[in-house]
Amino acid sequence: MKSVEDGLLLDFYGNLLTDKTRSTLELYLDDDLTLAEIADTENISRQGVHDTVKRGMNQLREYEEKLGLIEKFTSQMAIINEAIELIDDNDPDGAKALLEALKTEI
Repeated sequence: MKSVEDGLLLDFYGNLLTDKTRSTLELYLDDDLTLAEIADTENISRQGVHDTVKRGMNQLREYEEKLGLIEKFTSQMAIINEAIELIDDNDPDGAKALLEALKTEI
């Protein structure tokens, strides 16, 4: 099943895949083509597309497990959003403290 997380994985780590695997995942995740549509486009079997998608997604998940870039990005975005809320609530000192914490995390 396609998810936002799958799209993020492809965005963050897609360049680490082979061109063929990345292209297939882009068609599947970004262009929302079915396995059959990709198979017709790429002139391979539906099973071949399925295997490429499954193998590629497993590789992307392994990269995230080892590198944790999406987890770090998500954490940083949460801090930034919290700081924005503090600014909107007229608490610039609280926002500054959060942004300083973010700087040490980066």
